[in-house]
Amino acid sequence: MKITETKNLLLMTFSADAMLDVLNGNKTIEVDHKTYSFADSWPISAYKNLFPYKISRFQTHPEEEEYEGIIIHKKDQAIIGDMGFKGGPDEKGIMEIGYSVVPQYQGNGYATEMGKAFCDWGMKKENVSQIVATCSVYNHASIRVLEKIGMKKIKEEIEKYYWVF
Repeated sequence: MKITETKNLLLMTFSADAMLDVLNGNKTIEVDHKTYSFADSWPISAYKNLFPYKISRFQTHPEEEEYEGIIIHKKDQAIIGDMGFKGGPDEKGIMEIGYSVVPQYQGNGYATEMGKAFCDWGMKKENVSQIVATCSVYNHASIRVLEKIGMKKIKEEIEKYYWVF
């Protein structure tokens, strides 16, 4: 299901069933009756390793599935990354964004394009008051993305920055 669309990207829900397909070796995903291929190196290992947990979580908390998504490059019809709000809003209405874009699509503004659109979509959801993020002080690309999408750095701890939208 489409979450939102930008000039270059489709942001689509990434369901537990689609995660199972990936774990079972499928190299394409069908969403809304269209088939999308995977860009090289998608999904990254760290994300794919979370699939069993996410599948289990979505089975017991199906409302959280709408906050997990894939980033599709419209022209290439390829999945180039993923994004999510880590379970949706907590009891205070706070959601934490996470995302990744595969290396061959980095440096083109796609993470920024996704981040703006996804945060705007998230802030319109019921019971959402704030979007936050964390990143390594060494992850200069993510720091720039978070700045460009309008997040403000609010705290620094050992090797980690905390951000708010």
